[in-house]
Amino acid sequence: MDDNGTMDLTSTGQASHRMSIVEFRQYTLHPGTRETLIELFEREFVTGQQAVGITVGGRFRDLDDPDRFVWLRAFPDMEHRRRALEAFYTGPVWLEHRDTANATMIDSDDVLLLRGPGFTPEPGTSEVVATVCHPTDAADFDAYAARHLGPGHALHRTEHAENDFPRLPVRTGEDVRIWFGQAEPTPWPTRRLRLEPVKP
Repeated sequence: MDDNGTMDLTSTGQASHRMSIVEFRQYTLHPGTRETLIELFEREFVTGQQAVGITVGGRFRDLDDPDRFVWLRAFPDMEHRRRALEAFYTGPVWLEHRDTANATMIDSDDVLLLRGPGFTPEPGTSEVVATVCHPTDAADFDAYAARHLGPGHALHRTEHAENDFPRLPVRTGEDVRIWFGQAEPTPWPTRRLRLEPVKP
């Protein structure tokens, strides 16, 4: 944990055993604007969010969709999340750059609220596979995870707490599991994302 109470992610994509509140955010962008958003994000929004106690995790280009940007951020708990988001979205960094950022976006509401360790890929990683799974039976999934998923997969599951920062919507009414890296196929509906890490 750092001085702001946020979680330090290791260079191996793993984190401390402590679970955090994690947002898995998928943005659909106007054609040709992804690099504009990434440049702005890396220059302004990483440090701007860290300054208010947000842990910014992996940022990715979707290799199968040139107009999609995927990223994660983490908070120690829901109360920290609400306070940190309020501070960032009313603060000077967002207010100065929001028009430029929003001009790249068609949809920024595809957000899953999760509980997990967060995820940052190892330096030099060229591709990460993220699996979004909708298990029909939690106990059966836990048995699958025990057999096939280790700490390096950074398993996350839906956080069902009410979104107390409604200015930023999250998807509700579903129960998902997300992990990173290759694993045995599951019998449940899944979506696999091929992601290229943004290099800081």
